[in-house]
Amino acid sequence: MDRRARSITPVDRTSALPLWAQVRQDLERRLRRGELDDAFPGEMSLVAEYGVSRQTVRQALRALREAGIVEAGRGRAPRVAAREITQPQGTLYSLFASVEATGRRQRSVVRRLDARADGIVAARLGLEESTPLVHLERLRLVDSEPLAIDRVWLPARLAAPLLDADFTATSLYEELERRCGIRLTGGREEVRAVVPTAAERSLLGLDARGAALAIDRLAQWRGRPVEWRQTLVRGDRFALVSDLARSQPPSFAMAPRFAGWE
Repeated sequence: MDRRARSITPVDRTSALPLWAQVRQDLERRLRRGELDDAFPGEMSLVAEYGVSRQTVRQALRALREAGIVEAGRGRAPRVAAREITQPQGTLYSLFASVEATGRRQRSVVRRLDARADGIVAARLGLEESTPLVHLERLRLVDSEPLAIDRVWLPARLAAPLLDADFTATSLYEELERRCGIRLTGGREEVRAVVPTAAERSLLGLDARGAALAIDRLAQWRGRPVEWRQTLVRGDRFALVSDLARSQPPSFAMAPRFAGWE
């Protein structure tokens, strides 16, 4: 008997807990111990390991998938779901840095990097509609799994040196500072839930029910807007987090004493 087989808790057919729920519980236990990080067993392997029907295994996998623990679908082998990237709100964060901080590998597929005019974006940046802009569009990957589609525009008069950069494995903000001497100082960001297009779902590896967050950012340098960014990120792999502080109760002047009150 191999090591993996010894780690399995057999199902108890006398238990009131359904077999699929027992299989799910044991798979969760094995996942917490890191036993399945390298390779998650396929359906038929789980049937053999637990001595249950394929329908029972599929029920267990469905429950794990609905809980966001496992990714599985028709024609695809089950696999451990990518862990969520969390990002504090209220900071001018770099998605690249947020991913790298988790110890995972980030890579980008550069879909576009050129100079062009875009009247709508130029207006957002307070520029004439014909102003040349550097445009960068990337598919952001984490451990080879799609995370986000990132589209960025910056004034070409400031950002033209970025046209020679390799953005497959580097941060835009690092390159912007190194090549252009620009370190963004603030801005405004808006986050909303959206329904991705069919093309966007395909790029992000989302099924028809997959959720996505649209993040629009207008970033500033020296008090002027210089970056317009639109990011479409998988809702199951990214979360924004806020630290909340309880406000101090208002102070009141001492109430006057009334006759008969102590």
